[in-house]
Amino acid sequence: MSSSVIAAQLYTVRDFLKTPADIAASLKKIKNAGYEAVQLSGLGKIGPKELASILAGEGLTCCATHQSLERFKNEPAEVIEEHHILKCKYSAIGYFTANSADAWRNFANQYNSIASQYRESGLSIGYHNHSHELARFDGSTALQILVDRLDKSVFMEIDTYWITHGGGDPAHWIGKLKGRIPCVHLKDMAVDSDRKQFMAEVGEGNLNWPAILTACKHAGVEWYIVEQDTCRRDPFESLKISLGTLKEMGLR
Repeated sequence: MSSSVIAAQLYTVRDFLKTPADIAASLKKIKNAGYEAVQLSGLGKIGPKELASILAGEGLTCCATHQSLERFKNEPAEVIEEHHILKCKYSAIGYFTANSADAWRNFANQYNSIASQYRESGLSIGYHNHSHELARFDGSTALQILVDRLDKSVFMEIDTYWITHGGGDPAHWIGKLKGRIPCVHLKDMAVDSDRKQFMAEVGEGNLNWPAILTACKHAGVEWYIVEQDTCRRDPFESLKISLGTLKEMGLR
């Protein structure tokens, strides 16, 4: 089990995860960068037992995964078994979109039904946001509809960059999800001289990290997961920079 609460989201290095050999080499680099835990996403085809063996060999904990809505719905037994093999207790869908309040409510009802298949399994399923969930329908954001409608057993995996991209305050949203946010995605937002926003390493942009990390602590976050969908330098270097900055901020 990792002694650190910081993890690397492997989607950051997805271009280096095409084959089992690629995955093994990349996990070694992640470990050498100082990480003790990872979230699985963006991997090429590999069996859970082989993946678990590679993780164990590098001394890496699998803190969470991302799965498709279809897998959660149609393959619950397989998903649960895989996560038991990986010794992982959190998984979330990485994306969903809808264009009306009713559609978001219907999705919440559907996801609650899906989540009922995972009760007592040792695996909790959740929802990861982007910025479109901050679009407003009938006076409320889609994200608020999800917070209100999803069963409390469904966790919310808030992404700091995407909340900001949607015009929201990450610390505010994290704070209102106390007890429902075991995992959080950390990435910074920066802007260039042409007013173009871009994703940046933690501490390299303009997000209010003291407020965000304080909110995480108060909300009961277990895993602080570094993710950077796009990088302006080598993505492994980006992950290492964010890790170092978070440790300087007091996380371990």
